[in-house]
Amino acid sequence: MGHASNAARAERIRAVLRVASGNFLEMYDFMVFGYYAAAIGRAFFPAHDAFASLMLSLMTFGAGFLMRPLGAIFLGAYIDHHGRRRGLILTLGLMAVGMLSIAAVPGFATIGYLAPLLVVAGRLLQGFSAGAELGGVSVYLSEIATPGNAGFYVSWQSGSQQVAVIFAALLGVALDRLLPPQAMSAWGWRVPLLIGCTVVPLIFLFRRSLRETESFLARPPPPPLAELRRSLLLHWRVVLRGVLLVTMTTVSFYTITAYTPTFGREVLHLSGRASLIVTLCVGLSNLLWLPVMGALSDRVGRRPLLVACAALGLATGYPAMAWLVSAPSFGRLMAVELWLSFVYASYNGALVVHLTEIMPVQVRTAGFSLAYSLATAIFGGFTPAIATWLIHLTGNRAMPGAWVGVAAAAGLGAAVAGGPRRTAPAPPARRR
Repeated sequence: MGHASNAARAERIRAVLRVASGNFLEMYDFMVFGYYAAAIGRAFFPAHDAFASLMLSLMTFGAGFLMRPLGAIFLGAYIDHHGRRRGLILTLGLMAVGMLSIAAVPGFATIGYLAPLLVVAGRLLQGFSAGAELGGVSVYLSEIATPGNAGFYVSWQSGSQQVAVIFAALLGVALDRLLPPQAMSAWGWRVPLLIGCTVVPLIFLFRRSLRETESFLARPPPPPLAELRRSLLLHWRVVLRGVLLVTMTTVSFYTITAYTPTFGREVLHLSGRASLIVTLCVGLSNLLWLPVMGALSDRVGRRPLLVACAALGLATGYPAMAWLVSAPSFGRLMAVELWLSFVYASYNGALVVHLTEIMPVQVRTAGFSLAYSLATAIFGGFTPAIATWLIHLTGNRAMPGAWVGVAAAAGLGAAVAGGPRRTAPAPPARRR
C-alpha cells in the first residue's frame, strides 16, 4: 500500500515538472525580451533618440500580449475539446517557432524594415500560443491535484515562471561579466534567446509523455468547437471578474520582473548587473512565496488572501516606489522589489487556482485563458511601456508604483464584489 502511494506521489511530481516546463520556456523568452529591450530596440527599431527606440521595443514586447485573447479563444477551446495533453503540445510548437524567428532575424542595418516586421510577427505568434499555455497548464495541474491541495499544485504553474526569471537573470549576470557592453548591445542579447531554442526539443519530449487527466477523460463527449466558443460568451460576467482579478497579478509581476532591469538602468541609473541581481532575487522570492501561499489558500480559502494582498498593493505600491526614487540605491531597489514580490506572490498563490475553480467546467481552459489574456493584453504586457511613458509624461520616477496601485484597486474590487469565501475541493473524477 505504502509502495503504491509513493509511486503515485512520484508520478504526480513528474507530471508537474513535465507540464510546467513549457510554462518555463514561455516566461523565459518574455523575460529575455524585457531584460534586453534597449538593445533589441537599437537592433531592430533605430530611431532619432534613445527614448523613441526604447518605446518601440517595449511596444513590441506588449504587442505579443494583444494576440493572447485570440489564442485563449481558439487554442483554449481546442484544449477543452481535444484534451489537455494535445493542446499543450500545440502551444509549445507555436511558442518555439516564434522564439526562433526573433533569435535568428538579422538587424535593421542588414535587412531594413523587414527586420522589425519579422520580430513583430514572431512576438504575435508567441502571444497567440501563450494565450492558452498558462490556462492549459493551470487547469491540468488543478485536475491532477490530490483533494484539498489544488492551491499548492497550481502554484507550481507560477513557480515555473519564477525559475525562468531566475535562470534568465543568472544568464544575464554571467553575460554581463563575460562580454563588454559593446558586444552585448551588438549581438550578446541573442545568446539567451538561442539558448532557449536549444531547450525546446527536451520540453517537447516531456510533454509527449504526459497522460491525459482523469477529469477530462471522465467528462461526456465535448460539444463542437463553435458551441464551446458560444458558451464562453454566455459566461462573460465571470470572465470579466477574472480580468479584474488578474490585473493586479499581471501588472505587479511585469513591474518587478521584466521592467526592473530597464527601470534600474534607464531611470535609476544603476548598473545593469545590479538590476539583474535584484531581478534574480525577486525570482527566488516569488518561488518561495508562491507554493507557501498556494498551500495557505487551501487552508484559509482563496478570497481572504486576495482581499488582503490587493489591499497591501493599493496601500504601499506608490509610497514604496516614491521612497526608492528619492535616493536610488541597490539596497533600496532590492527592498522595494522584494516587498512587491511578497505582495504579488501571496496574491497570485491564491488567484490562479481560484480562477480554475470559478470557471464553468465545459469552458474551464478557454475561460481561464481568456480572462488572463485580456488582463495581460490590456494592462500587464504593456506595463513596461506604460511605466516608461508615465515617467516621461509626468517627470515623476515613482509612477510605476502608482500603476501598481491602480491594478491593485481593480483586483481588490473584484475580490470583494463576489465569489465564495472558500471553494471546496472537487471530488476526484472517475474514469468512464
